Order: sequence, then structure tokens, then C-alpha cells
Amino acid sequence: MEKAPEGLEVIQRFFADFTPRQLDQLAALNGLYHEWNGKINVISRKDTGSLYEKHVLHSLAIAAAFTLNPGMDVIDIGTGGGFPGIPLAIFFPDTRFHLVDSIGKKLKVVDAIKEAIGLTNISTRHIRAEEIKDRKFDLAVSRAVAPLKDLWAWSRPLLKKPTPNAPSGLICLKGGDLAAEISASGTRPRIMEVYELFPLEEFREKYLLQVQYQ
Repeated sequence: MEKAPEGLEVIQRFFADFTPRQLDQLAALNGLYHEWNGKINVISRKDTGSLYEKHVLHSLAIAAAFTLNPGMDVIDIGTGGGFPGIPLAIFFPDTRFHLVDSIGKKLKVVDAIKEAIGLTNISTRHIRAEEIKDRKFDLAVSRAVAPLKDLWAWSRPLLKKPTPNAPSGLICLKGGDLAAEISASGTRPRIMEVYELFPLEEFREKYLLQVQYQ
């Protein structure tokens, strides 16, 4: 394996049990996202030098807090350039991830990256989540896409009944003061601080929210 690009070390600081294949896949993301970001703005230009911390590790907060079982079907709502879906698909190779977005050119990037690194547990669809009528999922994930009220309204009709010993409902990554947003959603999410999982300054006032499916 080639020398890990600068930044991958931050992932290995918090996760020690990656296989060589997973490390190769993670290492390849740096060059692939730099290349694609030159063609299509899939992540903020100012973040390209901190891909692993701001995007990959942030996405993997879900993996640090929850175990996604083999065979689970997970929908990533509004995946954009593939977050949190691509890092989670690397981390959980036996879990199936369905990445959806309303912007087709971003899914073109996701498809290219999954092919380049050999991710066989990802499918993509150019559609708004609220338009999906033909599939159900064990879990929905999302990262800074929309207010919690909307995310839950989109997610709930897509969810299967929970199975024992597996996370259910909606898990989303959010930041800032969420009191008003949570109140408006009418939900009572479980709230976890990302900083408690990864004590880096970048993650202060960043949160994981889980709205469980009842």
C-alpha cells in the first residue's frame, strides 16, 4: 500500500481494526475527491485539505456510536458527494447502503468513487427521498441536509419495523443550537455529542441525533 495521504492518520487514531482493503479504500478517497472536486463542487473547496477529519471521520461518528448489522438496508438521504454513505459502506462492508440525492451530478461522483475503490455494497438513485414508494429500509442516515422535521417526515414512511439488537429509525449528523429545530420536529431524539466520540475542536457543537422508529 502506498504511504497514507496526510489526514488518514486522524481516522486511525480512533479506529484501530481496519483491514488492509479498508485502509486502501480510505486512502484512495483523498485523490478521488480532489480530482472530482476539480470538475464538480461536491465538497467545499476550503475543506479539500481536511477531507478525512471534516467529512470522513465526521461520517464515521455513526459507526463509533452504532453497530450496523450485516444484511441491513440503510438509506442515506441527500448523500451529496457520498457522506455519510461512502465512509459507512467502507466501515460496514456487509451492510447495504442506498445513496439518494436530488442532484444527479453528485451521484455521478458517488458512482465513480464506488467503482474506483470496489465498493459493492452501495447503490444510488437520483430521486428525492419523499418520492420513493417502492422500497423500505432498516435505517435512515443523513448529514446536514434538512431540518429534523423534514428528515423525519421523509424517513418514516421508508422504514421497516425495527428488528431486535439493531439500530432503527433516523440517525442524522447536525450542528449548532438544535433546541428550536428539535421542538419544531415533534420528535424526542436521542442526542450524542460528536466531541465525546472524537475530542477534536472541529467537532464541538456537532451532534448525532437518533429518532427511533416506533
